[in-house]
Amino acid sequence: MALASAENTPLKITACVDNKGDVKPQSGADKTISLLINPSQLKHERSICYSKEQPMGDTGAGRQFSHMQPGKLSFTVILDGTGVVPRPPRSALPDEVDDQLKALSRVIYDYKGVVHQPSIVQILWGKLLFTGRLTSFNVDYTLFRPSGAPLRASVALSFDSYTSSKQKKKEDSASSPDLSHLVEVQDGDTLPLLCERIYGDSRYYAAVARFNGLRQFRALQPGTQLHFPPLE
Repeated sequence: MALASAENTPLKITACVDNKGDVKPQSGADKTISLLINPSQLKHERSICYSKEQPMGDTGAGRQFSHMQPGKLSFTVILDGTGVVPRPPRSALPDEVDDQLKALSRVIYDYKGVVHQPSIVQILWGKLLFTGRLTSFNVDYTLFRPSGAPLRASVALSFDSYTSSKQKKKEDSASSPDLSHLVEVQDGDTLPLLCERIYGDSRYYAAVARFNGLRQFRALQPGTQLHFPPLE
């Protein structure tokens, strides 16, 4: 698929299941939600932990690596029920703010009895693809009807990244063709050459061209960013 502009593409959150180490997005109207108003900011945090044991006389450089902390993604979205915000064609988002909150909760927050926890979710927006689990869900109501029904709400969301057992094994080899890669085209790069470099087989160039929506893939422009999906 072609990467669309983040300005024209709604942020989409989809509930997923971890099936024997494979995280798969679910289908269905209650399994996904596309926002009407995109966030104005995203905060993506990463951190590394080192051993607290410090050798005598060491100034800090000698501390041993301990572990990687889960990545954190946080952003605030606006839910609007005033009707003044244009809706994209075929939008399934409810009209009322309360119903929008319920739809969002079903995807990211509600307890699922089968797996005994809320859903793992996939957050997709432009070039962002984040898989994680909700850690906080805070709602501020900012506009009301005379009856007290909310017309607008600000929702602050935070997620911790989630890595399946199978993905963790793949990450033991950073160059694994089973991982998704985002590559910036350099001068002289060709699609077959990049496929050979990533997959070890240049014949995947046609599939990668289709995945990225490329029409003129024989002359790649330097600076273009291409997604190389994992091999099935």
